[in-house]
Amino acid sequence: MKRTLTALAIIIGVAAAGGAWYVTSKQPTRDGSVDLAHLQAPVSVAYDERGVPHIQAQNEADMYRAFGFVHAQDRLFQMELMRRLARGELAAVLGDKLVETDRLFRTLGIRQHADAYAQAMDTSQPSYKALQAYLDGINQYQDSHPAPVEFDLLGIEKRPFTVADTISVAGYMAYSFAAAFRTEPVLSFVRDQLGADYLKVFDLAWHPQGVMGQPLASSDWQDLNSIAQLSNDALAEAGLPQFEGSNAWAVSGSRTASGKPLLAGDPHIRFSVPAVWYEAQLSYPGFDLYGHHQALNPVASLGHNKDFAWSITMFQNDDLDLIAEKVNPQNPNQVWYQGEWTDLQTRSETIEVKNAEPVQLTLRSSKHGPIINDALGNTVGKTPIAMWWAFLETDNPILDGFYKLNRAETLSKARSAVENIEAPGLNVIWANATGDIGWWAAAKLPRRPAGVNPSFILDGASSESDKLGFYPFSDNPQEENPARGYIVSANFQTVSPTDIEIPGYYNLPDRGQRINQHLADSSVKWDQNNSRALQLETGTGYPARLLKPIIDDLKAAAADDQERALVEQLAQWDGDHTLESVAATVFNQLVYEIARHGMADELGEAFFNNLIATRALDIALPRLTADEQSAWWDNRNTDAVENRASTIKAAWQASMQHLRQTLGDIPADWQWGKTHTLTHNHPLGQKKPLDRLFNIGPFAAPGGHETPNNYAHKIGPAPWDVSYGPSTRRLVDMADASKAIGINPVGQSGVPFDKHFSDQAERYMRGEYVPMHLSQDDVAAHTESTLKLKPVE
Repeated sequence: MKRTLTALAIIIGVAAAGGAWYVTSKQPTRDGSVDLAHLQAPVSVAYDERGVPHIQAQNEADMYRAFGFVHAQDRLFQMELMRRLARGELAAVLGDKLVETDRLFRTLGIRQHADAYAQAMDTSQPSYKALQAYLDGINQYQDSHPAPVEFDLLGIEKRPFTVADTISVAGYMAYSFAAAFRTEPVLSFVRDQLGADYLKVFDLAWHPQGVMGQPLASSDWQDLNSIAQLSNDALAEAGLPQFEGSNAWAVSGSRTASGKPLLAGDPHIRFSVPAVWYEAQLSYPGFDLYGHHQALNPVASLGHNKDFAWSITMFQNDDLDLIAEKVNPQNPNQVWYQGEWTDLQTRSETIEVKNAEPVQLTLRSSKHGPIINDALGNTVGKTPIAMWWAFLETDNPILDGFYKLNRAETLSKARSAVENIEAPGLNVIWANATGDIGWWAAAKLPRRPAGVNPSFILDGASSESDKLGFYPFSDNPQEENPARGYIVSANFQTVSPTDIEIPGYYNLPDRGQRINQHLADSSVKWDQNNSRALQLETGTGYPARLLKPIIDDLKAAAADDQERALVEQLAQWDGDHTLESVAATVFNQLVYEIARHGMADELGEAFFNNLIATRALDIALPRLTADEQSAWWDNRNTDAVENRASTIKAAWQASMQHLRQTLGDIPADWQWGKTHTLTHNHPLGQKKPLDRLFNIGPFAAPGGHETPNNYAHKIGPAPWDVSYGPSTRRLVDMADASKAIGINPVGQSGVPFDKHFSDQAERYMRGEYVPMHLSQDDVAAHTESTLKLKPVE
């Protein structure tokens, strides 16, 4: 027995030592020295207390090569999965369940476009050279170090990262902005199958002629709904960043306590592990920038230094049109285009599938763009639906645009840089230390024929689907040094200086109005403290707008004193989604039930589920509750004719039943923080027990859908999982940018078991901020380790 126990102890000890060695071998190297080929001079990388690298090089190429190396050792798996998603290569490592996602992204044409784009790039441009050096650093790290643990678990084989990979990831990001895929099918269904009385709640122009000369068949609608659902699922379940909205504002020195401009920004992106942004300070003589970088991108998407700072929000312009093609009855491979039958172009691609046979694809495209029905494989519909997408149709020198923005200390330089960003649409909010603030909507806006509403599927056989060129950048919404002394950007619809129409899928105005209400108070001098309070504000005026018309109906629906007390809470509630709020829980459950009882019978389950995943519903619900005569109130599944009061009563009763069944019979226990939680999900954490190793959370989450502190969830029944929110919070006072503060939602590192994997998660949920060290003295004072990268002799 002794010998057995001794042997067992030795085995356990060896296993533990082996496990510890294995985990240690995967960790980033943050001190000592490492040889790096192609360096012209040594590079110093100082790591601060959060694991942020501060890179000091002697020239630009060395700086970007070193950055690629350190970025890879913290985020290599994120880079790998991002390029696989964008290029339709996930099934090769995750199996046949990802074939549909791969087929979708192959159909979009991102892979094909990126390959051609990379071949055509001007290799003499500084931005291209920066990218090449950065990719060389990534590949050198990958070639010389053990693969991340996720590579081992999934059996991923290493392969070099390329320029086409970077362009592909940019395509994925652009696609994640595009709401048309998920919105146009359901709006077209409402228009063409239900009619004008149902469409008007969406605040869209009515076009009675329908999509085509003859209506789409039921099988076509089935296709469109499946495409919308596939698009939504592919983005939601990938476990990777998806852009959703954002806040940003710039305040001029006349309105700040310091007398210099102040910049605030918190882009709203789907939460994930690792977090979307990788922080790094990059410097060489003549250049210094503290930036927030995306995977496989050498230039910062957000950044600041002592001279200037900027943030971004999503423009939400509609840069993707769905177009129903007219097929030649005599030749199914031809469609009608500008007065004649034209051939569909075809190409073949192969999806490699882990532990299964490869899947062969035949993908088609018309003159309008890729035929997206092909994303479904065995499509049931007969009408090809093409996709015109600005990302595929513009020159889009976005890398060059951000490269220049990283160096833009003046208004004119910033404006010129932003003009190069053509897709996806972004708002760039900018400030500098000399006192200027500016905002430019960056996008290449297409000229559509007069009267065309791209919120609906367009007729490919008519001129309405044609593009008449693009508007000049001067037509884009923009402001520089406005007299009011501040600029707000929060995804609401903006106005062109030349009054052109800019179709889009804009967010509710409430969040922007809430921020504007505070900034408009001329008695306030803005600093980091009150700016932080504004970023963390959890209130919204949306509940009052939605509830006011139906409060009497809710009072009539309340069944007892307990329910009457809850209705009174809603009537008096200021919309503040605090962790303790019961009203927030009741309201969000009621929103879902009003939508379900009002709309699901007309739309059917599939289209209703797609609608509640769009911004269109946010706009529709207050208009619905305000219209007592709306056709939506009648339930088509009953013989009776329901009205607003009876439908609201049914929604209230369903809300009470669900909350009691889910949360218990005592309303005081229905607190928002118990029902509204955030878990940061890792791509491998979707399977148990890996969730315990890779996911971070759950955390009780204040705020809610379209509050300034925008911890958003999908409209649905309680409890609610937060899906997206502030991907970072940044505050930069240009009086002393070295005192800028920010926060990462989880941690700087994407390496499991690293000390910086989740070390900021709890502070982030508490609304804390941490310093973003910029000055040499500050960096030196907070350096915890230094890595020396040396040229290979």
